[in-house]
Amino acid sequence: MIGHLQRSDKDVPARCLVIDLEATCSDDGAVPRDEMEIIEIGAVIADRPNWAPLAEFQTFVRPVRHPELTPFCRELTGIEQCDVDAALQFPAALASLTDWLAEWPDAVFCSWGGYDLRQFRRDCQLHNVTCSFAEPHINLKEEYAARFQLKRGRGLQWVLDDRGIPFDGRPHRGIDDARNIVRLLPLIFAIE
Repeated sequence: MIGHLQRSDKDVPARCLVIDLEATCSDDGAVPRDEMEIIEIGAVIADRPNWAPLAEFQTFVRPVRHPELTPFCRELTGIEQCDVDAALQFPAALASLTDWLAEWPDAVFCSWGGYDLRQFRRDCQLHNVTCSFAEPHINLKEEYAARFQLKRGRGLQWVLDDRGIPFDGRPHRGIDDARNIVRLLPLIFAIE
């Protein structure tokens, strides 16, 4: 087994808010990276000591820059045009998530990589709203890489495969990705 870092109790949050976002995208440049918008928010609250999920939140979000999902985006995420057409726009979806989070004010925002934090900031700027839970943020991909002394962070699917954990649900769906990330918290935050 690859060596790992020692962790103390004070280094580990008591409760994690694991968020995974899906966003508008294309494989042909039709949706530039800096114009991507959130189309799904998946969130799971989990806490110590066993990191069992306490609650979940999921919502689709209606994009405004590129309201028509590309075939690539629909294929990648499994999100259909009717899902986003019937959804709230980002400010209302963010308010709904923030209201849901009120029960867990001590939850620390965590995601697999830095993308989700950057995308929240991008959408907040676009819609001129603020995200009250964005800081502090824990990049779980970096935490996993540091813990197991990997030279670089690995994708979620790679880590699950490496650990012999089958993916539960559909990859690239926000709520399913968040659920699977939560399954890795005991490895990432194990205290020796």
